[in-house]
Amino acid sequence: MADYDFTDCLSPLDFERSRRWYIDVLGLRIYREFGANGRLTGVVLFIGGGFLELNCANPPRGRDPMPMTLWLQVPHVDDEYERLKATGEVTLVTEPTTMPWGLREMWIEDPDGVRIVLVEVPEGHPIRSRLDFADAPGDKPLHR
Repeated sequence: MADYDFTDCLSPLDFERSRRWYIDVLGLRIYREFGANGRLTGVVLFIGGGFLELNCANPPRGRDPMPMTLWLQVPHVDDEYERLKATGEVTLVTEPTTMPWGLREMWIEDPDGVRIVLVEVPEGHPIRSRLDFADAPGDKPLHR
């Protein structure tokens, strides 16, 4: 997997509390928000040269909530699935699936059980578009 991008993902115990803290207290700016069934389930924030995603992911069955997930963007998730499966050394949690939000994802775990999502962003997906945030309200601090 030589060509990938990286986003830190946190699945906080209280999504709304953490969303407010990272935006209102820490002052991170919103890159994008997403949800399902009319409910906000995640927010991606600018952080340095990368991104921080807060989401409402459920913990793996039978385990305590795991606040950290690695998000690795790959060019072809199906190829990565076949490559990793062939090693026999990777815990494959899901097969590649096209999600309702349009990304093609698969989940694995590292040897310590840390969740890793491999994501392919299809051509034409909004994540591939560069947006101009120069006049976005989040670009200006509320208080100094």
